[in-house]
Amino acid sequence: TMNHAEDDVVLVHDDFLPILEGVKDEIRTVKKYIQLTDDQQAKPTTLDTAGEYETLLSQAGNHFDFPDFDENSVATTFYTTGTTGNPKGVYFSHRQLVLHTLGQTSTLGFFDESPLMRSGSVYMPLTPMFHVHAWGVPYAATMMGVKQVYPGRYEPELLVDLIKEHGITFSHCVPTIMQMMMATESIKTADLSNWHVLIGGSALTRGLCDAGAKLGIRMYTGYGMSETCPLLSTTHLTPRDVELPLEQQTPLRVKTGKAIPLVDLEIVDPDGKPVPHDGEAKGEVVARAPWLTQSYFKQPEKGEELWEGGWLHTGDVASMEPDNVITIKDRIKDVIKTG
Repeated sequence: TMNHAEDDVVLVHDDFLPILEGVKDEIRTVKKYIQLTDDQQAKPTTLDTAGEYETLLSQAGNHFDFPDFDENSVATTFYTTGTTGNPKGVYFSHRQLVLHTLGQTSTLGFFDESPLMRSGSVYMPLTPMFHVHAWGVPYAATMMGVKQVYPGRYEPELLVDLIKEHGITFSHCVPTIMQMMMATESIKTADLSNWHVLIGGSALTRGLCDAGAKLGIRMYTGYGMSETCPLLSTTHLTPRDVELPLEQQTPLRVKTGKAIPLVDLEIVDPDGKPVPHDGEAKGEVVARAPWLTQSYFKQPEKGEELWEGGWLHTGDVASMEPDNVITIKDRIKDVIKTG
C-alpha cells in the first residue's frame, strides 16, 4: 500500500522499525523517514532517518505559514483491510472532513440522555487514528474544545486507571477492547456512572451492553464504514426511553440507530427499490452524505461499483422501522441464496 499510495514521508515508531527495515528495499517512493520514540533516545536503525520527531519539532521555529490550497484537495488516504481482495485506498478532502465533523458534533452534543461531548467533557479515544481518523471524533473534540487524553498502547489495566485518574466521560471502541477492560480487576472499583462509550466496528451485543449497564457504563451503537468517513448512524434514545432503568434500555441501545444529520439512509432490494419500513423487510443499506468517499484511489472502476445508482452501497443487510431506526442483520456476501 505504501507504493500504491506513493508515500514520500513516513513516520515510524520504534516498535515498528523491524517491520519497516525488513521491507525497505521494496519501498519505491519514500524519500524521508522520521522516527518516533517513547524513550529518551531513539533506537538505532538501518533506515536513513531525517531525525526523531520531537527533536525536529523542538528545533523548528515558532512561526509557520500554512499553505493555501483548495478545500477539495485530498487531506487523508488510508486503506481498507482487503478482506475481499487487495486493500483499496479510501480518500477524503479537507471539505469532507470538516462536514463530517459538523455532522458529528451536531449528534454527539445533542443526545437526549446526555450530550456525549460538551463543555467539561473528558474524551479518551480507544480507537487508533489510522482506523478512519479514530472515527473522526478527535476532530469533533478539538472543535468543541474538550479535554483529550490519548493512552498510547491499549493495555486494559492502564486504560481503566486513566478513566479513574482523569474522570473520562466519553470514549469509543470496538467490542473487543471493551471486553478486555471489563475483565480487569481494577474496573470493579471504578466509578463508571459518567462514562459513555460509542461501540462500533462490529455489533454491540446485548450481553456486552447488559454487562456494561451493571457497571454503570452507558453504551451506544455507532455505524459506518471506511468509505463513509465513517459515521452514518447512532443509537437514538427518546426522552421516554431514557426514563427506563438502564438494563431495560439494552434492546434500544444495540440497534444500529438513526442517520445522523446530513446523512440519508435507505434500505433497498436487489433492484434498488426501497423496501417497506416495517422492521421486517430486509435489504441493502445505501447511503448519501456530503462526506462519503467518491471513489477508490487509482481504482475508478471500483468506485463506480460502490456508487451504483447514485447511492453508496454498504454491502450490509438491514431492516428499517417506521421511525427510521435501522438494525443490521447480515452482510450481502454472507447471504446464501437457495431455491
